[in-house]
Amino acid sequence: MISSSTFSLPKLVVVSTSASCDPKLSPSSPSSLSESDAEPQARKLKGSSQLNRWSRARAVRSGRKLERPSNRNQTTDTSSPIVASGYCTPLSPPPVGSDCDDDVESTLAKSIYMVSDGTGWTAEHAVNAALGQFEHCLVDRNCAVNTHLFSGVDDVERLIEIIKQAAKEGAMLIYTLADPSMAESVRQACKTWNIPSTDILSPITEAIASHLGVSPSGIPRGAPGRTYPLSDEYFRRIEAIEFTIKQDDGALPQNLNRADIVLAGVSRTGKTPLSIYLAQKGYKVANVPIVMGIELPKALFEIDPQKVFGLTINPVVLQAIRRARAKTLGLHKEARSNYSEMDHVREELDYASRIFAQNPVWPVIEVTGKAIEETAAVVLRLLYDRKQKCSMPRISKRY
Repeated sequence: MISSSTFSLPKLVVVSTSASCDPKLSPSSPSSLSESDAEPQARKLKGSSQLNRWSRARAVRSGRKLERPSNRNQTTDTSSPIVASGYCTPLSPPPVGSDCDDDVESTLAKSIYMVSDGTGWTAEHAVNAALGQFEHCLVDRNCAVNTHLFSGVDDVERLIEIIKQAAKEGAMLIYTLADPSMAESVRQACKTWNIPSTDILSPITEAIASHLGVSPSGIPRGAPGRTYPLSDEYFRRIEAIEFTIKQDDGALPQNLNRADIVLAGVSRTGKTPLSIYLAQKGYKVANVPIVMGIELPKALFEIDPQKVFGLTINPVVLQAIRRARAKTLGLHKEARSNYSEMDHVREELDYASRIFAQNPVWPVIEVTGKAIEETAAVVLRLLYDRKQKCSMPRISKRY
């Protein structure tokens, strides 16, 4: 089980899925809050044991809270809290153990606090990458981890408030602070209150400073007065995003020759989110759906095959995704069966495989169990290798 929270410290705005306080203390809370409103149940997973395990692993790594029985009927002590969107953050001295509603969960879960003077992107992705090494514990053994992101922390007073709360909850502290004095404050406070902590940014910054022979500025990227000129790269990214949106789902096939990357695959293999992710990196991406009974655009076979990538997926996983999608769209039973029944799913994947085999230069990427970032990394590595004229097999290969 894992719960992810996002904090914006300057306004103390918090989005939390793991804890709640007395609703009377929060102006944005209704006068009464039912247990089901405070903590919606995670959707139950169905299907094979392999699919369940895969789904739970994906949930853990994406920060979604997995269903787990727990006793939430405890009273709360509302003394000295900071109330932010239903999350209780007491400011009393650091002894471990608070009177908040999440006491029960804190005894079951390990908390990780991520503190940043910017957006928190670096800390959040570093922690998620590290948690990926513990799926055997998070999934198989039901180890509970709560992650909380505090972004925009720009003064020591707010920083100490967070550290006090971390001490109360027995949390680990991960931080990325550009200001050396802020980072030193964290080190001293964590040492005083015996809080396990890790500084992600300082060791790298110091190593680069030593290598370049230049001292770092110590100014956060989002600091007032620090401006970034609108570079060619910025406009290239904007153009790539606009192009990718217009080319979604096989639209405007006459523009395929203008794309840097073309993705082909059956429905629900992640073509659109992968396209958008790559576009944000400055690549113009088009995606073409492979549907039985619908002829693929001729332009797909006329463009440079070096930039075409096929996507495939495990049929059991694809069926589960399609069933959820059909239910969301409200498709009637007959249409739903044609779209998500196993025979049809396998037939479509076989049809796509035959197309890939007829075009052996196209690499075929297996997306089952891969995050969008992981699939994108494979695409970009192959694209780079081809531009650098690295040796590539002349047969369809799955990655």
